[in-house]
Amino acid sequence: MKIKVTAIFDIGKTNKKFFLFDENLKEVHQEYIRFDEIKDDDGYHSDDLQSIEQWVFKTYQAIIENGKYELIALNFSAYGATMVHLNEEYKPVTPLYNYTKAIPPYIIGKFKFAHDGVGSWAEETASPFLGMLNAGIQLYWLKYDKPHLFSKIKYSVFLPQYLSFLFSNILVSEYTGIGCHTGMWDFKHNDFHDWMYQEGLVELLPPICSDKTFLMPGKSTEIGMGIHDSSAALLTYISGSNEPFILLSTGTWNICLNPFNDTALTKDELKQDCLCYMQPDGRKVKASRLFMGNEYNNWINKLSLHFNVDNTYHKNVVFDKALYQKAKNTSSPLFNWTSIEHSDNEIAKMANMDLSWFDSFEEAYHHLMKELVQLQFEKIRLVINGTVVKKIFIDGGFVDNNLFLKSLSEKLTSFEILPSSMPLGSAMGALLALKRHQLSELFLQTESGN
Repeated sequence: MKIKVTAIFDIGKTNKKFFLFDENLKEVHQEYIRFDEIKDDDGYHSDDLQSIEQWVFKTYQAIIENGKYELIALNFSAYGATMVHLNEEYKPVTPLYNYTKAIPPYIIGKFKFAHDGVGSWAEETASPFLGMLNAGIQLYWLKYDKPHLFSKIKYSVFLPQYLSFLFSNILVSEYTGIGCHTGMWDFKHNDFHDWMYQEGLVELLPPICSDKTFLMPGKSTEIGMGIHDSSAALLTYISGSNEPFILLSTGTWNICLNPFNDTALTKDELKQDCLCYMQPDGRKVKASRLFMGNEYNNWINKLSLHFNVDNTYHKNVVFDKALYQKAKNTSSPLFNWTSIEHSDNEIAKMANMDLSWFDSFEEAYHHLMKELVQLQFEKIRLVINGTVVKKIFIDGGFVDNNLFLKSLSEKLTSFEILPSSMPLGSAMGALLALKRHQLSELFLQTESGN
């Protein structure tokens, strides 16, 4: 008898992943693959959309032909700030532009002159100016910097919804993509911002759908709309917790998400790198960002070189109460940040770091973590903003960092700190988007390690 399964394609920036889950939401198969990047029309590195499509279809076909499984549903999770621009034949007319690609300054200047005269755009759209990370600005850039390509565009769709379209033949827009610091959405009026209408860009976006699935043409297979990966990861926690919480998702970027804070984003919060995401049903999620993982790696390389230890040595350093207290008693910041631009800690940004001040790698490491955790504490405080939250889930790369968790617990004594190891991250959220009736059960099983 065939095993009934749901398939999830989880398309990350680096790893492209595929999972099969049985009817009890247990993983029964997984695959990982990486693709070499290609050059876009300007010579900038970008994901190879054609290779991704070929792999998706090939992987899907292999499951169909495998006599072991019966595919009943399919969904997609993918990274945000990335759009696929289609012509009238529904074929891509541009490369898959990398969100790290720079937008020409004159385009930003032109946009600000036309649509941000009073400086309220970022506040109204809950989106700091982030260049190509603002998907709406990407559309604006195409319109005025590449009109020969823009004129061919009939529809612009976010990457998760494009992958869904490949199987459903239905184009939709979806809240988690639109709410991913795109600069498109007016959070106060719960509609696309006026500038999007003025520029004729709204008509390029397919209709917005919420919590909808489709049937694959000619088959009974259910197709999900696709979901932004960060929002997918958050969905698991929302589904399984019956009281307010914050999710601190850690990695290169530490993103602090508070789905229970629906207050309007202030100019001061924007200056401190706060923004808003949206849940699949359109509800707001107050968030803050910290480039902590990147900063951490920069300093680990410097400390390892200075103390002549292996680059992995830091993984074995455990919390030392005496060293932590010494770091805690040092009032002035000692580290200057190389990539954290939005910190309130002006002294830290200006500090002249002399590593000879430390007697050992362990001592320097405790000071580094103490100062980074202080920055993280400030970011958490920003998204709490008066909400009644006593529980903080932490997932991602820093979950296994003993010193990070201990130091954060020292700063947040009135909170329950809950390191979590949701093993499949955004893939699980994409699955849950299809399996709402089993959410709480899955959450409890995952948290208990069963």
